[in-house]
Amino acid sequence: MPAQSKKLGLIAGNGKFPFLVLDAALAQGYEVVVAAIKEETFPEIESRGAATVHWLSLGELSKLIDTFHGEGVRRAVMAGQVKHKQIFSSIRPDWRLAKLLLSLTTRNTDSLLGAIAKVLAEEGITLENSTWLLEPLLVKPGVLTERSPTEPERKNAEYGRAVARQLAQFDVGQTVVIAESACVAVEAMEGTDATIERAGAILRSLHGDASTLSRGLTVVKVAKPNQDMRFDVPVIGVKTIEIMHTAGATCLAVEAGKCLLLDGDAVIPAADAASIAVLAE
Repeated sequence: MPAQSKKLGLIAGNGKFPFLVLDAALAQGYEVVVAAIKEETFPEIESRGAATVHWLSLGELSKLIDTFHGEGVRRAVMAGQVKHKQIFSSIRPDWRLAKLLLSLTTRNTDSLLGAIAKVLAEEGITLENSTWLLEPLLVKPGVLTERSPTEPERKNAEYGRAVARQLAQFDVGQTVVIAESACVAVEAMEGTDATIERAGAILRSLHGDASTLSRGLTVVKVAKPNQDMRFDVPVIGVKTIEIMHTAGATCLAVEAGKCLLLDGDAVIPAADAASIAVLAE
């Protein structure tokens, strides 16, 4: 492999995902140039001394391109969430991003990141799949926990998938929370964790004499119908399990091969300890 092909750009959002990609790339001998987003990336990214880190604002698309050109980066990976609501916040886009935003017919995640990927490609920078270096962490099919889902939980999962896939095709969100085949909450800009917390709060508010819904919630997380694996890949981690447990959720259903375990082998023991069944289909 030519030496120049061993240089990799990492566009880092928030959470642990960028750290997983960075560590995997370094382990495989890549020289990594990190473009860390000031509004999102955890500062601990600086502690990975083997990588070069450049900090830039979410709106600085031109600076991102100039940074990668200056470092000789021709391949890049985008990892870690950039909150959808950040797009509509007080962040000031530079001229290149402003032009891109004006060209969009819809301002959802797919259209925005797809447009950024196209601009990068035009500048000679190929955006690789975000899971390219992390294939072992993709969820395998089957029941992943000691406890299998109950029949009501399986029915919730089946119904939830049908609902979630309809929402996902419009890039509204990828997560729904179900109780007794009733949709308690759907994800929008707030993200998965907030959606699960909201579902728990809704169910708690309903539980009085008038409530007929079970206290057990099933969380269903799907990929989009033509999921672009370069960005916005569904992820779950130990924090997801903790939030589910607090909210009263007893089952998690995800898509095999299209959902990433952020904390690797630690996720399933955490689910077992909380008596949460995890199903991948």
